[in-house]
Amino acid sequence: MTDKKIFIFDTTLRDGEQVPGCKLNTKEKIQLALQLEALGVDIIEAGFPISSPGDFTSVNEVAKIIKNATVCGLTRAVQKDIEVAAEALKPAARPRIHTGIGSSDIHIKYKFNTTREDILERAAKATKWAKNFVDDVEFFAEDAGRADIEFLARLIETVIAAGATVVNIPDTTGYCLPHQYGEKIAYLYNNVPNIDKAIISCHCHNDLGLATANSIAGAIAGARQIECTINGIGERAGNTSLEEVVMVIKQHTATLGLYTDVRTEMLNPISQLVSDTMRVPVQPNKAVVGSNAFSHSSGIHQDGFLKESTTYEIMRPEEVGAAGSKIVLTARSGRSALAHRLRILGYDFDRDAVDVLYQQFLQVADSKKEVEDTDLVQLAEAYNKAAVTV
Repeated sequence: MTDKKIFIFDTTLRDGEQVPGCKLNTKEKIQLALQLEALGVDIIEAGFPISSPGDFTSVNEVAKIIKNATVCGLTRAVQKDIEVAAEALKPAARPRIHTGIGSSDIHIKYKFNTTREDILERAAKATKWAKNFVDDVEFFAEDAGRADIEFLARLIETVIAAGATVVNIPDTTGYCLPHQYGEKIAYLYNNVPNIDKAIISCHCHNDLGLATANSIAGAIAGARQIECTINGIGERAGNTSLEEVVMVIKQHTATLGLYTDVRTEMLNPISQLVSDTMRVPVQPNKAVVGSNAFSHSSGIHQDGFLKESTTYEIMRPEEVGAAGSKIVLTARSGRSALAHRLRILGYDFDRDAVDVLYQQFLQVADSKKEVEDTDLVQLAEAYNKAAVTV
Protein backbone atom coordinates (compact mmCIF):
# COMPACT_ATOMS: atom_id res chain seq x y z
CA MET A 1 0.00 0.00 0.00
CA THR A 2 3.02 2.32 -0.10
CA ASP A 3 1.78 3.88 -3.35
CA LYS A 4 -1.40 4.90 -1.49
CA LYS A 5 0.38 6.70 1.32
CA ILE A 6 0.27 10.49 1.33
CA PHE A 7 3.51 11.89 2.73
CA ILE A 8 2.83 14.83 5.01
CA PHE A 9 5.34 17.66 4.56
CA ASP A 10 4.95 20.16 7.39
CA THR A 11 6.18 23.69 6.75
CA THR A 12 4.89 25.36 9.93
CA LEU A 13 8.46 26.24 10.90
CA ARG A 14 9.21 27.83 7.52
CA ASP A 15 6.17 29.00 5.54
CA GLY A 16 4.04 29.24 8.68
CA GLU A 17 6.66 31.40 10.36
CA GLN A 18 6.40 33.96 7.53
CA VAL A 19 3.26 35.40 9.14
CA PRO A 20 4.13 38.87 10.48
CA GLY A 21 4.83 38.71 14.22
CA CYS A 22 5.25 34.91 14.27
CA LYS A 23 9.04 34.63 14.16
CA LEU A 24 10.22 31.56 16.05
CA ASN A 25 13.49 31.35 17.94
CA THR A 26 15.64 28.22 17.95
CA LYS A 27 14.22 26.89 21.22
CA GLU A 28 10.66 27.25 19.93
CA LYS A 29 11.51 25.57 16.61
CA ILE A 30 13.07 22.63 18.45
CA GLN A 31 10.02 22.26 20.71
CA LEU A 32 7.60 22.32 17.76
CA ALA A 33 9.79 20.03 15.63
CA LEU A 34 9.80 17.37 18.33
CA GLN A 35 6.01 17.52 18.54
CA LEU A 36 5.68 17.36 14.75
CA GLU A 37 7.86 14.26 14.72
CA ALA A 38 5.70 12.71 17.46
CA LEU A 39 2.61 13.64 15.42
CA GLY A 40 3.92 11.46 12.61
CA VAL A 41 4.66 13.93 9.85
CA ASP A 42 7.10 12.60 7.26
CA ILE A 43 9.03 15.79 6.43
CA ILE A 44 9.70 18.86 8.59
CA GLU A 45 10.74 21.96 6.68
CA ALA A 46 12.77 23.62 9.42
CA GLY A 47 13.59 26.92 7.74
CA PHE A 48 15.45 28.92 5.11
CA PRO A 49 19.09 28.61 6.27
CA ILE A 50 20.65 31.43 4.26
CA SER A 51 17.99 33.96 5.29
CA SER A 52 19.64 34.75 8.66
CA PRO A 53 22.22 33.37 11.10
CA GLY A 54 19.39 32.56 13.48
CA ASP A 55 17.54 30.48 10.91
CA PHE A 56 20.74 28.65 9.99
CA THR A 57 21.19 27.75 13.67
CA SER A 58 17.58 26.68 14.01
CA VAL A 59 17.73 24.35 10.99
CA ASN A 60 21.05 22.96 12.23
CA GLU A 61 19.73 22.29 15.75
CA VAL A 62 16.50 20.72 14.46
CA ALA A 63 18.61 18.52 12.17
CA LYS A 64 20.52 17.28 15.22
CA ILE A 65 17.51 16.16 17.25
CA ILE A 66 15.06 14.76 14.68
CA LYS A 67 15.68 11.07 14.04
CA ASN A 68 12.62 9.69 12.25
CA ALA A 69 11.32 12.48 10.03
CA THR A 70 13.16 14.00 7.08
CA VAL A 71 14.50 17.49 7.87
CA CYS A 72 14.30 19.93 4.99
CA GLY A 73 15.89 23.32 4.28
CA LEU A 74 14.60 25.78 1.68
CA THR A 75 16.82 27.53 -0.87
CA ARG A 76 16.59 29.64 -3.97
CA ALA A 77 18.12 28.27 -7.16
CA VAL A 78 21.40 29.86 -6.12
CA GLN A 79 24.63 27.96 -5.45
CA LYS A 80 25.44 29.82 -2.21
CA ASP A 81 21.93 29.17 -0.83
CA ILE A 82 22.33 25.47 -1.53
CA GLU A 83 25.78 25.27 0.05
CA VAL A 84 24.57 27.02 3.21
CA ALA A 85 21.51 24.73 3.44
CA ALA A 86 23.71 21.66 3.01
CA GLU A 87 25.93 22.84 5.85
CA ALA A 88 22.94 23.44 8.12
CA LEU A 89 21.54 20.00 7.34
CA LYS A 90 24.79 18.08 7.91
CA PRO A 91 23.67 16.52 11.24
CA ALA A 92 20.32 15.33 9.83
CA ALA A 93 19.60 11.59 9.72
CA ARG A 94 17.43 12.23 6.66
CA PRO A 95 18.36 15.55 5.02
CA ARG A 96 16.49 17.15 2.11
CA ILE A 97 17.31 20.31 0.17
CA HIS A 98 14.25 22.09 -1.23
CA THR A 99 15.28 24.35 -4.10
CA GLY A 100 13.40 25.91 -6.98
CA ILE A 101 12.50 28.86 -9.16
CA GLY A 102 9.46 30.54 -10.74
CA SER A 103 7.63 28.70 -13.50
CA SER A 104 4.83 31.03 -14.61
CA ASP A 105 5.36 33.60 -17.36
CA ILE A 106 4.40 36.28 -14.83
CA HIS A 107 7.31 35.27 -12.60
CA ILE A 108 9.70 34.65 -15.49
CA LYS A 109 9.06 38.09 -17.00
CA TYR A 110 8.54 40.34 -14.00
CA LYS A 111 10.40 38.63 -11.15
CA PHE A 112 13.40 37.23 -13.04
CA ASN A 113 13.35 39.34 -16.22
CA THR A 114 14.49 36.32 -18.21
CA THR A 115 13.30 33.57 -20.58
CA ARG A 116 11.85 30.12 -20.25
CA GLU A 117 15.06 28.58 -21.59
CA ASP A 118 17.11 30.34 -18.92
CA ILE A 119 14.73 29.06 -16.23
CA LEU A 120 15.21 25.49 -17.47
CA GLU A 121 18.99 25.91 -17.32
CA ARG A 122 18.98 27.46 -13.85
CA ALA A 123 16.59 24.81 -12.53
CA ALA A 124 18.78 21.96 -13.77
CA LYS A 125 21.93 23.56 -12.31
CA ALA A 126 20.33 24.12 -8.93
CA THR A 127 19.09 20.54 -8.76
CA LYS A 128 22.52 19.20 -9.65
CA TRP A 129 24.20 21.46 -7.07
CA ALA A 130 21.84 20.17 -4.39
CA LYS A 131 22.38 16.57 -5.49
CA ASN A 132 26.10 16.98 -4.75
CA PHE A 133 25.24 17.28 -1.04
CA VAL A 134 22.13 15.11 -0.47
CA ASP A 135 20.37 12.24 -2.17
CA ASP A 136 16.92 13.68 -1.48
CA VAL A 137 16.30 16.84 -3.51
CA GLU A 138 12.92 18.52 -3.84
CA PHE A 139 12.36 21.07 -6.60
CA PHE A 140 9.60 23.70 -6.40
CA ALA A 141 8.19 25.26 -9.57
CA GLU A 142 6.94 28.47 -7.98
CA ASP A 143 3.56 29.76 -9.20
CA ALA A 144 2.90 26.50 -11.05
CA GLY A 145 -0.80 27.21 -10.54
CA ARG A 146 -0.58 29.90 -13.24
CA ALA A 147 2.18 28.35 -15.38
CA ASP A 148 1.78 27.21 -18.97
CA ILE A 149 1.20 23.48 -18.60
CA GLU A 150 3.46 22.39 -21.47
CA PHE A 151 6.35 24.48 -20.16
CA LEU A 152 5.72 23.22 -16.64
CA ALA A 153 5.94 19.64 -17.92
CA ARG A 154 9.29 20.43 -19.62
CA LEU A 155 10.57 21.99 -16.40
CA ILE A 156 9.55 19.00 -14.29
CA GLU A 157 11.09 16.55 -16.77
CA THR A 158 14.32 18.59 -16.70
CA VAL A 159 14.73 18.65 -12.93
CA ILE A 160 13.89 14.96 -12.52
CA ALA A 161 16.57 14.19 -15.12
CA ALA A 162 18.93 16.37 -13.05
CA GLY A 163 18.23 14.31 -9.93
CA ALA A 164 15.10 15.68 -8.20
CA THR A 165 13.36 13.05 -6.10
CA VAL A 166 10.30 15.20 -5.33
CA VAL A 167 8.70 17.81 -7.60
CA ASN A 168 6.61 20.45 -5.88
CA ILE A 169 3.74 22.00 -7.88
CA PRO A 170 2.83 25.10 -5.85
CA ASP A 171 -0.39 27.03 -6.29
CA THR A 172 1.59 29.91 -4.82
CA THR A 173 -1.18 32.50 -5.04
CA GLY A 174 -4.11 30.20 -4.25
CA TYR A 175 -5.50 30.91 -7.73
CA CYS A 176 -6.60 27.48 -8.96
CA LEU A 177 -10.01 25.88 -8.67
CA PRO A 178 -9.85 22.27 -7.43
CA HIS A 179 -10.61 20.72 -10.82
CA GLN A 180 -7.97 22.93 -12.46
CA TYR A 181 -5.30 21.97 -9.95
CA GLY A 182 -6.23 18.28 -10.19
CA GLU A 183 -6.06 18.43 -13.98
CA LYS A 184 -2.61 20.05 -13.76
CA ILE A 185 -1.30 17.21 -11.58
CA ALA A 186 -2.92 14.60 -13.83
CA TYR A 187 -1.34 16.18 -16.92
CA LEU A 188 2.12 15.98 -15.37
CA TYR A 189 1.48 12.43 -14.20
CA ASN A 190 0.53 11.41 -17.74
CA ASN A 191 2.85 13.56 -19.86
CA VAL A 192 6.22 13.76 -18.10
CA PRO A 193 8.16 10.68 -19.33
CA ASN A 194 10.29 10.29 -16.19
CA ILE A 195 7.60 11.17 -13.63
CA ASP A 196 7.82 7.67 -12.16
CA LYS A 197 11.24 8.61 -10.77
CA ALA A 198 9.86 11.34 -8.48
CA ILE A 199 7.01 12.04 -6.08
CA ILE A 200 4.62 14.85 -7.04
CA SER A 201 3.94 17.25 -4.18
CA CYS A 202 1.07 19.71 -3.63
CA HIS A 203 1.81 23.07 -2.02
CA CYS A 204 -1.39 25.11 -2.03
CA HIS A 205 -2.16 28.52 -0.58
CA ASN A 206 -5.52 29.61 0.73
CA ASP A 207 -6.13 33.00 -0.89
CA LEU A 208 -9.56 31.86 -2.12
CA GLY A 209 -10.18 29.37 0.68
CA LEU A 210 -9.44 26.40 -1.60
CA ALA A 211 -6.08 25.14 -0.31
CA THR A 212 -7.42 21.95 1.26
CA ALA A 213 -9.73 21.19 -1.66
CA ASN A 214 -6.92 21.75 -4.16
CA SER A 215 -4.50 19.54 -2.22
CA ILE A 216 -7.02 16.71 -2.07
CA ALA A 217 -7.74 17.12 -5.79
CA GLY A 218 -4.00 16.85 -6.40
CA ALA A 219 -3.77 13.68 -4.34
CA ILE A 220 -6.69 12.13 -6.22
CA ALA A 221 -4.88 12.94 -9.47
CA GLY A 222 -1.69 11.16 -8.37
CA ALA A 223 0.29 13.46 -6.07
CA ARG A 224 1.69 11.60 -3.07
CA GLN A 225 2.95 14.45 -0.89
CA ILE A 226 0.97 17.33 0.61
CA GLU A 227 2.70 20.39 2.04
CA CYS A 228 0.80 22.00 4.88
CA THR A 229 0.94 23.78 8.22
CA ILE A 230 -0.70 23.37 11.60
CA ASN A 231 -3.83 25.56 11.76
CA GLY A 232 -3.26 26.51 8.10
CA ILE A 233 -0.95 29.30 9.26
CA GLY A 234 1.18 30.93 6.58
CA GLU A 235 1.82 33.72 4.11
CA ARG A 236 -1.17 36.01 3.42
CA ALA A 237 -4.35 33.88 3.86
CA GLY A 238 -2.32 30.86 4.89
CA ASN A 239 -1.34 27.42 3.65
CA THR A 240 -3.13 24.12 3.37
CA SER A 241 -4.23 23.10 6.86
CA LEU A 242 -2.55 19.89 8.02
CA GLU A 243 -5.42 18.85 10.26
CA GLU A 244 -7.93 19.33 7.45
CA VAL A 245 -6.18 17.26 4.77
CA VAL A 246 -5.34 14.51 7.25
CA MET A 247 -8.94 14.20 8.44
CA VAL A 248 -10.37 14.43 4.90
CA ILE A 249 -8.14 11.49 3.95
CA LYS A 250 -9.07 9.58 7.12
CA GLN A 251 -12.81 10.21 6.78
CA HIS A 252 -12.83 9.24 3.11
CA THR A 253 -10.26 6.47 3.13
CA ALA A 254 -12.73 3.99 1.62
CA THR A 255 -13.42 6.33 -1.29
CA LEU A 256 -9.93 7.70 -1.84
CA GLY A 257 -7.94 4.60 -0.92
CA LEU A 258 -5.31 6.90 0.63
CA TYR A 259 -3.81 7.17 4.12
CA THR A 260 -1.28 9.09 6.21
CA ASP A 261 0.80 8.12 9.22
CA VAL A 262 -0.37 11.10 11.30
CA ARG A 263 -1.52 10.33 14.86
CA THR A 264 -4.78 12.23 14.68
CA GLU A 265 -5.40 12.20 18.44
CA MET A 266 -2.54 14.72 18.71
CA LEU A 267 -4.09 17.26 16.35
CA ASN A 268 -5.86 19.42 18.94
CA PRO A 269 -2.95 19.54 21.41
CA ILE A 270 -0.43 20.52 18.73
CA SER A 271 -2.86 23.05 17.29
CA GLN A 272 -3.02 24.75 20.67
CA LEU A 273 0.76 24.56 21.09
CA VAL A 274 1.34 26.26 17.72
CA SER A 275 -1.29 28.87 18.51
CA ASP A 276 0.30 29.67 21.87
CA THR A 277 3.88 29.62 20.57
CA MET A 278 3.22 31.74 17.48
CA ARG A 279 0.67 33.95 19.26
CA VAL A 280 -2.03 33.45 16.63
CA PRO A 281 -5.48 32.46 17.96
CA VAL A 282 -7.34 29.65 16.22
CA GLN A 283 -10.67 30.92 14.88
CA PRO A 284 -13.55 29.26 16.76
CA ASN A 285 -15.16 27.84 13.61
CA LYS A 286 -11.87 26.42 12.27
CA ALA A 287 -12.44 22.91 10.90
CA VAL A 288 -11.26 20.03 13.14
CA VAL A 289 -9.44 22.11 15.79
CA GLY A 290 -11.61 25.20 16.37
CA SER A 291 -13.27 25.56 19.77
CA ASN A 292 -16.70 25.29 18.11
CA ALA A 293 -15.84 22.27 15.92
CA PHE A 294 -17.76 19.97 18.28
CA SER A 295 -20.20 22.51 19.77
CA HIS A 296 -23.95 22.45 19.21
CA SER A 297 -26.24 25.40 19.97
CA SER A 298 -29.26 25.01 17.68
CA GLY A 299 -32.17 23.21 19.33
CA ILE A 300 -32.76 20.98 16.31
CA HIS A 301 -29.09 20.01 16.19
CA GLN A 302 -28.89 19.46 19.94
CA ASP A 303 -31.93 17.20 19.96
CA GLY A 304 -30.56 15.10 17.10
CA PHE A 305 -27.08 14.93 18.61
CA LEU A 306 -28.39 13.81 22.01
CA LYS A 307 -30.34 11.01 20.36
CA GLU A 308 -27.41 9.89 18.18
CA SER A 309 -24.13 11.82 17.93
CA THR A 310 -23.55 10.90 14.27
CA THR A 311 -26.59 12.92 13.23
CA TYR A 312 -24.44 16.05 13.46
CA GLU A 313 -20.85 14.86 13.99
CA ILE A 314 -18.92 12.98 11.28
CA MET A 315 -15.92 12.34 13.55
CA ARG A 316 -15.53 11.75 17.27
CA PRO A 317 -13.81 14.50 19.29
CA GLU A 318 -11.46 11.86 20.73
CA GLU A 319 -10.19 11.06 17.21
CA VAL A 320 -8.59 14.50 16.98
CA GLY A 321 -7.70 14.98 20.63
CA ALA A 322 -10.57 17.34 21.45
CA ALA A 323 -11.93 17.39 25.00
CA GLY A 324 -15.40 16.33 23.89
CA SER A 325 -18.63 17.59 22.37
CA LYS A 326 -20.36 20.59 23.88
CA ILE A 327 -24.00 21.49 24.19
CA VAL A 328 -24.04 25.29 24.31
CA LEU A 329 -27.24 26.69 25.79
CA THR A 330 -28.60 29.78 24.04
CA ALA A 331 -32.02 31.17 23.13
CA ARG A 332 -31.97 28.76 20.16
CA SER A 333 -31.68 25.69 22.42
CA GLY A 334 -34.57 23.34 23.04
CA ARG A 335 -36.07 21.43 25.98
CA SER A 336 -33.99 18.28 25.41
CA ALA A 337 -30.74 20.22 25.69
CA LEU A 338 -31.93 21.96 28.85
CA ALA A 339 -33.00 18.66 30.45
CA HIS A 340 -29.67 17.09 29.44
CA ARG A 341 -27.62 19.84 31.07
CA LEU A 342 -29.76 19.79 34.19
CA ARG A 343 -29.20 16.03 34.54
CA ILE A 344 -25.44 16.59 34.29
CA LEU A 345 -25.80 19.10 37.14
CA GLY A 346 -27.72 16.54 39.23
CA TYR A 347 -31.31 17.62 38.60
CA ASP A 348 -33.65 14.99 37.16
CA PHE A 349 -36.91 16.80 36.38
CA ASP A 350 -40.00 15.28 34.73
CA ARG A 351 -41.43 16.68 31.50
CA ASP A 352 -43.88 19.04 33.19
CA ALA A 353 -41.13 20.53 35.32
CA VAL A 354 -38.87 20.96 32.29
CA ASP A 355 -41.71 22.76 30.48
CA VAL A 356 -41.94 25.28 33.32
CA LEU A 357 -38.18 25.65 33.64
CA TYR A 358 -37.83 26.07 29.89
CA GLN A 359 -39.94 29.23 29.87
CA GLN A 360 -37.79 30.68 32.65
CA PHE A 361 -34.66 29.53 30.82
CA LEU A 362 -35.71 31.42 27.66
CA GLN A 363 -36.02 34.64 29.64
CA VAL A 364 -32.46 34.23 30.87
CA ALA A 365 -31.24 33.18 27.40
CA ASP A 366 -32.72 36.28 25.79
CA SER A 367 -30.74 38.49 28.14
CA LYS A 368 -27.28 36.97 27.52
CA LYS A 369 -25.27 35.25 24.78
CA GLU A 370 -24.89 31.92 26.60
CA VAL A 371 -26.62 30.42 29.64
CA GLU A 372 -24.08 29.18 32.17
CA ASP A 373 -24.33 26.32 34.67
CA THR A 374 -24.64 28.84 37.52
CA ASP A 375 -27.78 30.23 35.85
CA LEU A 376 -29.26 26.74 35.57
CA VAL A 377 -28.51 25.94 39.21
CA GLN A 378 -30.33 29.12 40.27
CA LEU A 379 -33.35 28.20 38.13
CA ALA A 380 -33.41 24.61 39.40
CA GLU A 381 -33.03 25.56 43.06
CA ALA A 382 -35.72 28.24 42.75
CA TYR A 383 -38.06 25.69 41.16
CA ASN A 384 -37.41 23.11 43.89
CA LYS A 385 -37.89 25.72 46.60
CA ALA A 386 -41.21 26.80 45.11
CA ALA A 387 -42.34 23.18 44.79
CA VAL A 388 -41.57 22.52 48.49
CA THR A 389 -43.40 25.67 49.54
CA VAL A 390 -46.50 24.60 47.65
